[in-house]
Amino acid sequence: MEISAVMQAGEGAAARRPRAIHIRLSALILLEFVVFGAWFATLGLVLATHGLAPFIGNAYFISAVGAIVSPMLIGAVADRFMSAQKVFALLHFIGAGILFSIPHFIALGNGDVVVAMIFAYMMFFMPTLGLVISIPLYHMQDRTHFFPYVRVFSPFGWFVGAIVVGALGFSASTNTFLFAGAISLVLAAYALTIPNTPPALANARFDFGDIIGAKAFVLFRQRNFLVLMVCTFLTAISLGVYNAFASPYLGALGIKNVSGVLAIGQFSEVVFVLTIPFVLARIGMKWAILAGMAMWGIRFGLFMLAPGHVALAVVAVGLHGICNDFFLIVAAMYIDRVTPPALKAQAQGFLVLMLSGVGGAVGAKVGGYIFVNQIIPNMAKGPAVWAPLWMVPVVVAIFVSIMWVIFFKYDRRQEAADMRRAA
Repeated sequence: MEISAVMQAGEGAAARRPRAIHIRLSALILLEFVVFGAWFATLGLVLATHGLAPFIGNAYFISAVGAIVSPMLIGAVADRFMSAQKVFALLHFIGAGILFSIPHFIALGNGDVVVAMIFAYMMFFMPTLGLVISIPLYHMQDRTHFFPYVRVFSPFGWFVGAIVVGALGFSASTNTFLFAGAISLVLAAYALTIPNTPPALANARFDFGDIIGAKAFVLFRQRNFLVLMVCTFLTAISLGVYNAFASPYLGALGIKNVSGVLAIGQFSEVVFVLTIPFVLARIGMKWAILAGMAMWGIRFGLFMLAPGHVALAVVAVGLHGICNDFFLIVAAMYIDRVTPPALKAQAQGFLVLMLSGVGGAVGAKVGGYIFVNQIIPNMAKGPAVWAPLWMVPVVVAIFVSIMWVIFFKYDRRQEAADMRRAA
């Protein structure tokens, strides 16, 4: 009886340990996106409120450039020389210092320095977005089927950060950077309590070709993969415009708790991600991805109609879940299904590069040009003057949808075989 009791106790402890590490890893992801969501979504509103509206486009453009450059210059080196949780903590300690400094330069009205500091912050922050995925996957080992339940804390963390910032009245305040910096320090300290995660590439030879995904270039020979990357780039232009200018536009519409309204979009991500299996079972991947692409046009059409009908802008924000989940997540699932195992990581990297890097940079730059030259000079006429800015993603969404329907021909088995031969 005593031996049986001891064995049962041991089994119970073993069962509790996975649950405990899942909770700890969930908290890591949650805090990561509380930091990001606390300041990034309303950066445009903060700059506009403090007389730096002409710098909004450049601030988001340089953020996207950081998403392109930082994995090469920081992430690839760190992966070879330090444990992942230590790299993660160090990057957040440095990032916190930069966040604490930004309000000072905003108060001075030095937009160029503010943009430079945002670039510096993103250089240190962007590699943590990869680490916050790789660390949980390493510790979950053969329990990776639970990962989606842990990963859902990313949009939830962004939602929490935005809600808290809005509730504190920081939507248009530089205090949002101080809040994000404080959470970043907490996160850095917390990361050091995570069990050791050895360097992912400790024994690997440093190969610049691997960093830029050169081995996966062969995938571009396949029409569907090429079409997906082009459509991702074009759709990301809409994302870049939204990230940079949604918050100042909501402010121009007279909404006070801008951060709280934008949080609706993150909450909708949590909701709509649960519908993906249902949608895929009924309409398939091609049409689910099309729904995500086309919805970007619909939401910006609602933005154009929002002056005098503010509720339409709130509905447009709420469509964020469809735009992101049906496009980004389903596209990642498609890549995972058809690419050879040796190229999966680099192929997924191309998706992120087009979305958060190249496309987002172009969207911020194009949006910034329209904002500075057409909207700022006519700002006194009211929010209706924003229409030319929202017309860009509407036109892009129509073009991308037509291109997708015509050129993307999906046969999972045949395409997977073709890609294996190409590799």
